[in-house]
Amino acid sequence: MKTASDGVDVVHTPEQAAGLELAPLLVLDPLRHYFDAHGLGGGDLTWQRIGEGQANLTYLIVRDGERFVLRRGPRPPHPPSTHDMVREARIQKLVARSGVPVPEIVSVCEDPAILGVPFYVMRFLEGEVITDPIPAALDAPEERRRTALAAVDALVELHAIDVSSGELSSIGRPDGYLERQVRRFSALWDQSTERSLPELHEVGAWLGAHVPRTQRPSVVHGDYRLGNLMFAADAPARVAAILDWEMATLGDPLADLGYFTATYAVPGGSATPIELTSVTRLAGYPDRSELIERYADRTGLDVSDLAWYQALALFKAAIFCEAMYTRWLHGERPGDTFAPTLAEGIPAMIADARQFIRHA
Repeated sequence: MKTASDGVDVVHTPEQAAGLELAPLLVLDPLRHYFDAHGLGGGDLTWQRIGEGQANLTYLIVRDGERFVLRRGPRPPHPPSTHDMVREARIQKLVARSGVPVPEIVSVCEDPAILGVPFYVMRFLEGEVITDPIPAALDAPEERRRTALAAVDALVELHAIDVSSGELSSIGRPDGYLERQVRRFSALWDQSTERSLPELHEVGAWLGAHVPRTQRPSVVHGDYRLGNLMFAADAPARVAAILDWEMATLGDPLADLGYFTATYAVPGGSATPIELTSVTRLAGYPDRSELIERYADRTGLDVSDLAWYQALALFKAAIFCEAMYTRWLHGERPGDTFAPTLAEGIPAMIADARQFIRHA
């Protein structure tokens, strides 16, 4: 844990922040005053960057042994309607009322005077996020299998929430969701890139010409993968919380299944920058077909068009990753080691999307 500023991403005062070319990510003095005013611990504030998210940023904040998690967007500017921390917090509170496991949100700050952008604070939740390596308690072959199946079951429970009425019905417009996704991300490409990748436009054109019929609306997480799930620290494997709700809305539930399976690493599959939990290549983890079959059996949904949703997942991922890459080229992501990999990583994602299309 750290207490001092690093002079770039973290500073102590707004005056220090004003003297920087790039806005810092934490400003410790006003943040400490905010925590004091909202009864969030006491004493000195220590901080540590946690998580492997590349868009929004997450920090562990500790005060007198009491732990909190702060989540904020990246440095501005960024495209409109992205990195909306207030909306993200609201959706988590709403799905929590339906029994979906999420961290407890204790405060939401819309005042830009604190950090320059909105943020929210959660209570720290004990558990394991599986990227690499596998936690010891979940590493036996039977626990590897249970881990992936538990992820599917949590997705089934999320998609079972009634969104026909109540506050959740207001978080999105499920009618036309798939068409809007293709149009919106196609338009974002031109705002996000400084290079020509014609294969991406070919994928977008195919998606637009073959939009499947949505069978029923649901809450869509939008970034559903093992790396955005927290598992209980002991066996048997079970999901303790679903994390990172920035992309959540109402739409077609198969969009989540497509993203989950398209980014799920399998033996012999190509590696891309969004393959953030590569351990599922190891023995014991189910293959994609078993996960898809389990979801279909438990929801009754027809998954015969899933390749379209898998291609959509990689199309969208390529575009939002391109925005990160371009910002890195402009010097807006100093010290970033992920963004440079996107020079070749994004064409690899597009190639995988084309592979799903060939099997559609």
